[in-house]
Amino acid sequence: MMNSVVVIEGLRVVRGGRPVLDGLDVVVGAGVTGLLGPSGCGKSTLLRSIVGVQRVAAGTVSVLGKPAGSAPLRDRVGYQTQSASTYDDLTVLENLRFFARVLGLPPAAAEESLAAVDLTGHRDAVAGRLSGGQRSRVGLAVALLGTPALLVLDEPTVGLDPVLRRDLWALFHRIADAGTAVLVSSHVMDEAERCDALLLMREGRIIAHGTPAEIKGSQGADDIESAFLAIVEGVAGGDAV
Repeated sequence: MMNSVVVIEGLRVVRGGRPVLDGLDVVVGAGVTGLLGPSGCGKSTLLRSIVGVQRVAAGTVSVLGKPAGSAPLRDRVGYQTQSASTYDDLTVLENLRFFARVLGLPPAAAEESLAAVDLTGHRDAVAGRLSGGQRSRVGLAVALLGTPALLVLDEPTVGLDPVLRRDLWALFHRIADAGTAVLVSSHVMDEAERCDALLLMREGRIIAHGTPAEIKGSQGADDIESAFLAIVEGVAGGDAV
């Protein structure tokens, strides 16, 4: 586990008296890791636990060797939620400068984040007037402030057209190539092939973990969706995953 970015052992999260995650064990390494599963399976809860903003009932979550949410991680973990995290009445650059000040970063950090997501040409545009893809990039730029060692993205491509999704995934890989581990959730199975590693999730459980090729090979499947269905049927039938 020396090269692990995230190590989770026995994670249990209870909501409304019902366990959402129960005894989850997860290890996430470098590169781009995709967390894939249907809506409502617990992906956001798992990401919130990794970021340190989720109340947990049991288990441990370690990020970069520190307890999730601890003070040493505040400028080392970037987090983009599903909902917009920017102010619609401010320009793109004003948003970035505001969040940079909150993090105690110099103004130059805002410019660096804009350049990283290819939004320098929209620096003076009002955030509320941007397209969906551009707004996603602004949110990503906020999460990138300070060059975090781990970037956690909760369904950043939802609702975007195929071209914008392709471009964002290419950006995720450029960020990972620069040294930041990227953990990105999605419920779209065809995005699985864009990941270096996959965590397949269903009903609060990780049912498979490996590269896309490993997961497909384990089930003799041609695509991840077929492999996912085969694993689900195996679990339902009592077979080991």
